[in-house]
Amino acid sequence: MPPRPASEPSVYDVTLCVEELRDALAVHGITLPSLRVDLPSFAGAYGPPAGLIALGGCNTATARKLAAVLRKVGER
Repeated sequence: MPPRPASEPSVYDVTLCVEELRDALAVHGITLPSLRVDLPSFAGAYGPPAGLIALGGCNTATARKLAAVLRKVGER
């Protein structure tokens, strides 16, 4: 496998991003148990490998709370 260019995120980089997002959401009382690194996204199916973050699987109450927080932060 050829070396990964420095501009592409590593699993570690994406894991840190997930933890930062988890901490930021927790400040607003939002917990997403399904928030995780999507490891198959590193398999090369995307060009270049994207290192996606899975954010789905939350209920409507959590989704509405997350949307409200993001709107509030966006207004600043």
